[in-house]
Amino acid sequence: MSRPPTFVPPACARARRLRTARGDFAVLEATPRDGLGPRGTALLLPGYTGSKEDFIALLQPLTEAGYRVLAVDGRGQYETPGPDDESAYAQGELALDVLAQATAADPAGAGVHLLGHSLGGQIARAALLADPSCFTTLTLMSSGPAEVAPAQREKVALLSGALATMTMAEVWEAMRALDPPEEADDPKSDRADLRHRWLLHNPAQLVATGRALTVESDRVAELTALRPAPPVHVISGVRDDTWPVPLLDDMATRLGAHRTVVAGAEHSPNTDRPAETARALAAFWDRHPADGRR
Repeated sequence: MSRPPTFVPPACARARRLRTARGDFAVLEATPRDGLGPRGTALLLPGYTGSKEDFIALLQPLTEAGYRVLAVDGRGQYETPGPDDESAYAQGELALDVLAQATAADPAGAGVHLLGHSLGGQIARAALLADPSCFTTLTLMSSGPAEVAPAQREKVALLSGALATMTMAEVWEAMRALDPPEEADDPKSDRADLRHRWLLHNPAQLVATGRALTVESDRVAELTALRPAPPVHVISGVRDDTWPVPLLDDMATRLGAHRTVVAGAEHSPNTDRPAETARALAAFWDRHPADGRR
C-alpha cells in the first residue's frame, strides 16, 4: 500500500469534484501561481489501493515548473464512490472514465500529459489506446508491460480471498498484523488517514482491478503501432518488487521511451523522492508541449 507522507494538500491545490460525462470524480487540482499561465495540464492516476493523495508531494514542484495538475480518485477509489458490481471496474470501463476526465480537464482540447502509477499506468495505457487524440504524452510510473510479478499475484489472491469473507475493517487489521517489524514500530504506519482511505475503497473495485493486475497482457506492440505514436516516459525507482526494474528497462527500449530511474526510490518515486521525480516529469513534458491534439 502506498503511504503518502501527508493527506494535506499544499496551498497551490484544492480538493474538488471534476464533473464529466461519466460522473463526478474527486480530484486535487493544483495550478501555477497568479500571473503564470500553465505550460500544460497533467492528469495523474493512482495505483492499486492508492488515491490522489499519493501525488500530493509532486503538486507544489510541478506547479512551480508551470504545470496545472489534476490527481484523481478513479471510480471506487477513496473519495470517488463506485457501484458494488465488479463489472463496473473492467479495464475498458476505467479507460473510458479517463477519457472523460481528460475531456473535462481540458475542454479546449490542447492535449493532456497523462501519467499512471502502477495499476494506474495500465489504465492510462488502455485509455490512450482507446483514443490517443486526448493526450500529448504518456508517463508510465513503476508500471510494467503485463501482469505483476508472481509474489504480487499471490498477495492479490490473498487479498481478494479475504475481501470475500471479511469486512474492510477486518481486512485492514489483518494487513497491519502482517506488516514487517520496522513498519509496525513506525508511528506513521498506523495513521488514521491511511485507515480511513482504506475503508472508503469499494471492495468490488479492489477485487476487479486486482484480478486485472494478475492477467494483464503485454500491449507494448499496440502502443508502438499507433500513428503518430505519442512520446512515452518510463520512470521508476532503482528497485521494484511489483515489476522488476530490468523488465521496465526492456519495456522502455521496446517503446523507444525516455527512461528515468530515480535514485533512492522504490515502487513509489512520487512519495519516496518527490522533488527528483517532479523535476524528471517536468523536463519530459517541457520537451513535448501540448499542441492542440483534438
